Amino acid sequence: MLKKSKLRGGAAPRKLGHGSPSGSPALAASLAEGLKHHQAGRLAEAEKIYVQILTVQPDHFDSRQLLGAIFLQRGNHTEALRHIELALKRSPDNVFVLNNHGIALERLKWFQEALASLDRAIVLRPEYAEAHSNRGNVLKALLRFDEALASYDRAIALRPDFAEAYSNRGDVLCELKRFQEALASCERALAQRPDFAEAHCHRGNALRKLKWLHKALASYDRALSLKPTYAEALSNRGTVLHDLHRFVEALADYDRALALRPDFAEAFSNRGNALQELKRFEEALEDYKRANLLKQNFAEAYSNCGNALRELDRFDEALASFDRAIAIQPELAEAHFNAAICLLLTGDLDRGWKQYEWRWNTEQMHSTKRNFPQPQWTGSSEIAAKTILLHAEQGLGDTLQFCRYAPRVAARGARVILEVQKPLVALMRALSGDIEIIAKGDPLPGFDLHCPLLSLPLAFNTDLETIPGETPYLSADAAKRDGWRDRLGPHDKPRVGLVWAGDPRKQLPNAHLIDRQRSVAFDMLAPLFDVAECTFVNLQKGEDAVTQLRNSPLRHRVIDWSDDFHDFSDTAALVDILDLVIAVDTSVAHLAGALGKPLWLLNRYNTCWRWLLDRENSPWYPTARIFRQNETRNWDSVIVQVRDALRDHVRGW
Repeated sequence: MLKKSKLRGGAAPRKLGHGSPSGSPALAASLAEGLKHHQAGRLAEAEKIYVQILTVQPDHFDSRQLLGAIFLQRGNHTEALRHIELALKRSPDNVFVLNNHGIALERLKWFQEALASLDRAIVLRPEYAEAHSNRGNVLKALLRFDEALASYDRAIALRPDFAEAYSNRGDVLCELKRFQEALASCERALAQRPDFAEAHCHRGNALRKLKWLHKALASYDRALSLKPTYAEALSNRGTVLHDLHRFVEALADYDRALALRPDFAEAFSNRGNALQELKRFEEALEDYKRANLLKQNFAEAYSNCGNALRELDRFDEALASFDRAIAIQPELAEAHFNAAICLLLTGDLDRGWKQYEWRWNTEQMHSTKRNFPQPQWTGSSEIAAKTILLHAEQGLGDTLQFCRYAPRVAARGARVILEVQKPLVALMRALSGDIEIIAKGDPLPGFDLHCPLLSLPLAFNTDLETIPGETPYLSADAAKRDGWRDRLGPHDKPRVGLVWAGDPRKQLPNAHLIDRQRSVAFDMLAPLFDVAECTFVNLQKGEDAVTQLRNSPLRHRVIDWSDDFHDFSDTAALVDILDLVIAVDTSVAHLAGALGKPLWLLNRYNTCWRWLLDRENSPWYPTARIFRQNETRNWDSVIVQVRDALRDHVRGW
């Protein structure tokens, strides 16, 4: 799972404090002129006057602290800090200068010192809203989001029109996954200041989290129209384009952001993600390395780097990169999940299943977790005479693969309720054992324990030697099977079922990327039709994929009754009278395996973990034969191999 670096809007401008004019009348007049330039944004003119005053009177407090404010505004934080600290020597309890001191320290990432300075200002003046707001910025940088929120709330209570506090409050609410509230807070900021670029950017962040991607894009565009050199908005805009699968455009936005800010670590990490989508894995690695050089302990970049290394079959290095990310940020769920995929893929099921439990904490799957008051069964407790709910998760193929564990749970003496997706209900009634099948979304009966289906391998301590690979464990409805047999007519040549595309709509981690990689266009199967001795039958569902068939000049080679597939019991009955299923990695492939039918799997190069590595067979499905892409990640050679194997199959039929 690619982890996009957290969206950053940049800290909203903080109000810079000014002291009171001091000194002789002449110096006071000069200072007043400098302030006039300063407040009008003519920083060079103001600086010149402040320097002239300090030449005459080096300990002139106001000129010194205002010169520090100018350097803050320019982004020269080291020089700002030097001048501010000289001013504090003259007036250590000046709350305005303490506030600016906290800002300078925060920008230099000296967070504890910044917090101490701002806390001192608040002690001296508890009603100082700007100090409370800036304190929130420091706490946000320290990832202490609840405390940051409290600081912003205090600032707003003191100043109800405080746009900067509302904007940064929205950013923190995003971090706390309170996205609707985040959006409302940003819109309060914009009600006060419609031309506030940072608030538009933070609003875009909230909109993206709410999956309102086109609105998010418009919000970033508005931020950039107000502030064309806003690198954070460009990087965040690229992230939305990434979500919209517009990877080349996303790459261009990251490049623009990096041209403005060559030290922008998050933009390098996100640029690496776009390069991975474009299959430019070596280049992606270079970007992650740059990100980690620029930002110490950048856990997300290490996790993303591990994904690129895994794509390049550098598994030991990938695991080391995931481990580095976890060492830095132990609660980074994406790193644990990515490590799980790598472990499962390489056959280390013992560690893999344990790490796989982190899936529920990832951004993509967190919202799908079932939060039952009943405890989850982990395999360690006795369940005899108890009622356990086993519930489907993720896709139909996952349910078809892991429902095999339900009879094993029942064999331990439990009453088993199996909740599955509605298209699978009729088929699942064929499972052995006394198992009650209900459809997802229907009212649940009472139960004592629960377990998601993909947590059952962990509960049963499944390793490569103990995979319950006996098939068939599902069976077709006899009446439906006979109906299909009558429609097909004489069985005078091999019957071959075809599936060429997955479902891009699944709400799973990286579902869009996986679907693009595992699916083929129907016409790419053309070499198979060179084997004239076969009857080809469509097993494909999905409007787009079936339209490919029906618009193809090869459509006459395939029997298409897919309009009569009302649920998987219909598909299973047809599969059961075929001699072979040729399929990409989809639910129908799992269906064929579960029915014990010969399955030829067209497998992508970066294979799903369940098919393992460098294997032509599967411990999950003894009747499966795997045809995997080579390092070119091209389907043509795979289709030719399958065609040649099909010719051999026909000769032996």
